[in-house]
Amino acid sequence: MPYTEEDCSGQEHSPVVLAIINQKGGVGKSTTAVNLSAALGEAGKKVLVVDLDPQGNTTSGYGIEKEDLTSDVYDALLQDRPMDEAIVGTVEENVSIVPATIQLAGAEIELVSRMARESILKNALEDVKDSYDYVFIDCPPSLGLLTLNALTAADGLLIPIQCEYYALEGVTKLMETTSMVQKSLNPALDIFGVLMTMYDKRTTLSNQVVAEVRRFFGDRVFETVIPRSVKLSEAPSYGLPITQYNPTNKGAVAYTALAQEVIDRG
Repeated sequence: MPYTEEDCSGQEHSPVVLAIINQKGGVGKSTTAVNLSAALGEAGKKVLVVDLDPQGNTTSGYGIEKEDLTSDVYDALLQDRPMDEAIVGTVEENVSIVPATIQLAGAEIELVSRMARESILKNALEDVKDSYDYVFIDCPPSLGLLTLNALTAADGLLIPIQCEYYALEGVTKLMETTSMVQKSLNPALDIFGVLMTMYDKRTTLSNQVVAEVRRFFGDRVFETVIPRSVKLSEAPSYGLPITQYNPTNKGAVAYTALAQEVIDRG
């Protein structure tokens, strides 16, 4: 387990930095960023969420008023402002977030001309990450420079995959990009876990997709699957994680179980 201080053996532990990634949109990346971080926070873990998606759904999902922000992830990446100036608290006391606003939309173009452009996020996180047990980077639905920054900064990938036809479509490309990053930028990068989302146990399709993904990724697939849930879909409009919006909901139960799996994996 990661800790922010030395344990009883005197050895220092580092945080686990995970990129929540899938270049397909609508697979549950932001839902997972919000609800997994909240569940880990409720388990007593300190979590930092970095919203790297210009849509800012994770920021909104935690009820952050974007127009009230004085700094965001864009400033940390491209305005040379310290990352800690952009960190804000959330409704979950153990979870903080580096929010995203529409400013981030132009970041891909601006990053092109920067020196060491793939490592800007990694460098920006250096001064803050050791205050946390987990750092989650919510990636945009693309494999551009923002995502490349996440892959360079991360220890591992957390890949949400929706239970639908063509679930594995695009995953091959993601694996190719990951291999490229491993060779040139981040040799330690690996898959931390694969998460099945929007699961409906009543349908043959959902069960077939889960079986297919388990064949493809083996034991990297989490045992926990995230079910389809109206309450899970509603929670972001209230700016709350599902564990606070409806703690007894099946989605809350699932993300709490997932949090324990994440802890168990280290």
